[in-house]
Amino acid sequence: MPSPRLLVIEGNSPETMAEHVSFGGTAASKGYSDLLRELLPGAAVDICYPADTTALLPKGEALQGYDGIAITGSSLHVYHGGDAVTRQVELVREALTTGTPVFGSCWGLQIITVAAGGVVRKNPKGREIGFGRGIRLTEAGRKHPMYVGKLDVFNAPTVHLDEVEVLPPGATVLASNATSEVQSVEFRTKGSIAWGVQYHPEYPLRELAAIVRRIGTRLIGEGFFAEETDVKAFAQDLDDLDANPECKRLSWRHGISRNVLDKKLRVSEVANWVELQVLPMRVKRGRG
Repeated sequence: MPSPRLLVIEGNSPETMAEHVSFGGTAASKGYSDLLRELLPGAAVDICYPADTTALLPKGEALQGYDGIAITGSSLHVYHGGDAVTRQVELVREALTTGTPVFGSCWGLQIITVAAGGVVRKNPKGREIGFGRGIRLTEAGRKHPMYVGKLDVFNAPTVHLDEVEVLPPGATVLASNATSEVQSVEFRTKGSIAWGVQYHPEYPLRELAAIVRRIGTRLIGEGFFAEETDVKAFAQDLDDLDANPECKRLSWRHGISRNVLDKKLRVSEVANWVELQVLPMRVKRGRG
């Protein structure tokens, strides 16, 4: 029996990936790929780069040949348009016709929304950074397989400036909070089922630290920090807590709960997608 095959769609441009790595981070697609291999040992994970307008992309039968497709976050904004955005929307729109299960984090949720006919906007309430607080499951979310083993109210790693404004047909909101009414969605199209979250269950705290360092000047301008030393101190605390999740001093200082610090709880949405969407479709297609 062939090994499971997964595809990760990298949402960032080559320039942003390089910049993120220079601040101590890991390219989003590599981090996602590593997690998927951990959740599904032996899986073959390919990566494609639609924001690199010179890169070749899988199409048609090639997309159907995957057992699951995951979409990373991105520093791009859908409403700015351009080839780097259009190529991603078109790729995901085609993926949604194949029957292959799709999962999107943050930008991934937004791209699925637009590909399925919805609208994304800049959040009028501003940026959500560090942790999405008080994310609450809707009635549909409490019954949904993506949230098996998750608390009804939880926090999650997050960084986003945009949000879903208009849902496409066949979409159901699964979670909300005070910053964004749409924190997670199930999409049902004629071809596929997709799950999307506005936060980042795949991010360890060290990735948040790298993002904070990378966009620190913007965060000061938006009022999250008073000066650069505050940015550095917060990023260092995240790095330290990543290295030592049992540090009560730091978890208490920043209000970071067990559902973030315990990796199994933090990544459960992705793990449930693998177990309850990817593997059943693989069996249905006679591959496992």
